[in-house]
Parts: sequence; structure tokens; C-alpha cells
Amino acid sequence: MTPMPKSGTDTRTHSGRTRDLLSAMFAAAIESAQPSRCMPAHLPTPHSLGRGRLIVIGAGKASAAMARAVEDHWTGDAAQLGGLVVTRYGYAVPCQRIEIVEAAHPVPDTAGLAAAGRMLKLVQGLSADDLVLCLISGGGSSLLPLPLPGLTLLHKQAVNRALLTSGASISEMNCVRRHLSAIKGGRLAAACHPAQVLTLLISDVPGDQALDIASGPTVADATTCADALDIVRRYGIALPAEVLQVLESGRGESIKPDDPRMARVETRMIATPQMALEAAATVARAAGVSPYILSDAIEGEARDVGKVLAAIALQVAKRGQPVAAPCVLLSGGETTVTVRGQGRGGRNVEFLLSLGIALNGHPQIHALAGDTDGVDGQEEVAGALLTPDSLARAWALGIKPPDRLSDNDGHGFFEALGDAVVTGPTLTNVNDFRAIWIDAPSTESPCAEPATPRSSPR
Repeated sequence: MTPMPKSGTDTRTHSGRTRDLLSAMFAAAIESAQPSRCMPAHLPTPHSLGRGRLIVIGAGKASAAMARAVEDHWTGDAAQLGGLVVTRYGYAVPCQRIEIVEAAHPVPDTAGLAAAGRMLKLVQGLSADDLVLCLISGGGSSLLPLPLPGLTLLHKQAVNRALLTSGASISEMNCVRRHLSAIKGGRLAAACHPAQVLTLLISDVPGDQALDIASGPTVADATTCADALDIVRRYGIALPAEVLQVLESGRGESIKPDDPRMARVETRMIATPQMALEAAATVARAAGVSPYILSDAIEGEARDVGKVLAAIALQVAKRGQPVAAPCVLLSGGETTVTVRGQGRGGRNVEFLLSLGIALNGHPQIHALAGDTDGVDGQEEVAGALLTPDSLARAWALGIKPPDRLSDNDGHGFFEALGDAVVTGPTLTNVNDFRAIWIDAPSTESPCAEPATPRSSPR
């Protein structure tokens, strides 16, 4: 079972029931992307395999659970099955025939480096009768940090840290990573040739582009080193001289779509952010509230997205436009945080704090935002809950919401209120989840306005 978010819920109140329903929607989104649920229909059978072997490889926060699903449904000769996958620390599940390795995320470490090197060797020398089943989910970029010759793990770590604080989108970050890797950008699939390759993907990226999930180790890449350099220059990212030389020389070019080694490569998307939002919408309907999915691919600075969605929520609450309350506005995607303060970042809590400031305590609106992998930024916290009195409670504790937002300290803000959402490892990842719950106007005050906010001490 998917763990339910932990928060300070009081089920005896209307607000408590709303919080419970928001938590239930988040849990349903996570459950929809569990490998045990979404993988069986896509798995190869012993009959389809024939005389060859089934070699399982993969990387990501869901990869160990995906490997377990393969073993649970394999009915052929055990000797035909084997492999290696790498997942985030704390995300391993026991397997019998497939080796599970844990490594660091989001900044790579030596465990991931060694696992990536072993994986590349494992798929060399295969025959045309063999089938490589590649299990890829979000987080794989950091978990397969095998650099090109001439680069080191220290270079990869420096690049990852610079990218994570640059404000670049996930697609832009992965473009840079692909052109510095010995395993991404189709290189892993090319190493499997002449074996057949079937990649099963759990998407954590806006638009569900296969190339951007774990930087596409088995996906042909039409982007170039010049594209990666443009991104580096656009965001003013400082890179070591050795890294720049790889990009400037063109030595980091990836595997292109017309490469003959990609002819027997197939890719299937088995779980996506849209599927997760639809699962949450089903929970809302069961509770008698109309769900509206705004988008599964919202990007941009988290605080800016917070302001925009607050404006939409207020239009619904005050004007009944474009839809009428009660309702819940659902969205997914992957925002970014350009860290300028001393806080711990976290795009979901930054979004939620910005949303709360813009809503200014509006009495009809609650919200939840969380990462479906259970980790928001680099914290072992999925996200948080926002209630109409969140800002008032913060001011009462001497916490200034605008200052916390300026300091990128959303995690500290919601932890102080007891409203952090903690799931533990969810063993999957379909990106961010946002739900904004808008109650019907009170019969006593049909045009209810937000309560006057507590003034900042002067």
C-alpha cells in the first residue's frame, strides 16, 4: 500500500475533512504509478523470448520496484532472467535474480558511478536472441553518472550542483547531462546491439518526452553539444574547463536517431503525470466535488506558478469563473527554484508558500503540493498542506511568510506549522502533484473575502 501523507489533520472539522481528502487524492496519484499496478501488461513472456535471455537493467527511484514486478510475473526458466538496476538510497526492494544497487540522488556518488560502469559491461556481447528490458524512471540521471573519458565523478557532481541551482528546466538540464555521459543519450541501447531492447518508462517530466526521463540512456538523441553549450551560456552556468572542452570540441555527441544500432529498440510509456492526475480526479468525484485538470506539464519558477494559480483560484472563489465552486484544481509538471537565499529550496513548498501569500488567507481555499517520489528538492519531505489560516498561524509564531519565501525556506515554514507532508519512499515518481480545493461560498457570506492578514511587526 502507498503510505498516506502525515500531517496535522483534525478529522472533526470541515477543514480537517478537506485536508484528508487532499491527502487521499495525493495518495491515489502515487498509487496509480506503482509498478505492481502499471507494469504487468507490458512484460515479456517466456514464449515471446524464445531461446534467448532476459537481461533486466534500469535506473530511477522506481527501478527496484519495477524489477520486483518483473520477477513476480516471470514464469519462465529462472536461469534466463538476471540483471542489475540502480535506485536511490532507501528505495531498494528485495529481488532474487536481479541485483539492486543503491546510490545517491540528486548529486551522484561513487556507488552510482560503479553501478553504471557495471551495467554498461553487462550488456556487451549479447546476441540477437537476447532481450534487454530496461526499466527507467525519474532520478535516473543522477543514478547513472558514468562520465565520458577525460571527465571524472567530481566533474559530474559539480555540473549537477550547478544545474540544480541555475533555474534551468529539467529538459535543459538533461540536455547538458547527455552530452557529458558515457551511458545516456542512447549510448546504453547502442551497447546492447544486436540484442532487442524494450524500455518501460515511468515519466516524471513535463510532456512525457522519453529522451528527458533519466536523460534517455536507451533513446536516440537529436540534440547536439552546441545545444548544450547554448543552455550553459543562457543560464550563466560555471563549468570546469574540462567539461567545457568536451562540449566545445563536439566529443560529447550522443547517439542519433539514424544510428543502425537503434533499429531494434522499442520504448513504452507505462505511467505518466496525467494518469496520476486522473486517479486523483476520481477521488474528488467520489467525494462529490468536481475536479478540473489544468495541465500535467506546468513549468517555470515555482513562486511564479504559485501566483498564477492563486489568481485562478481566487477568480473561481469570487466570480465562479471559469468554473464554479466547490471544485478542485489539479495540476502536475515540474517547476524550478532558483536558490538565492539560505533555505533548503524544494519546488513544491516554494510554490505552496507563494500561493499562500497570494491567497492572503482566503477562507474557501485549501491546497496540497508534493512530489510523488516523496522527496521535494533534497529533503525527505514530499511537500506540504496549506490552509486558510496558515499565514495567520505563521505570524503568531513570529514567522514572516514573505521573508521565508525570499530565503527559499518553504520547508522550514511548513515544518514550523506542522503541515509538512511526509510519505517516505513511494517507490515511484510521476513528478509534482498540486491540488487546490475551493469550497462553495458560505451561505452567511456569499461574497466572502479573505480575513485581514496579520500585519508584519514594525
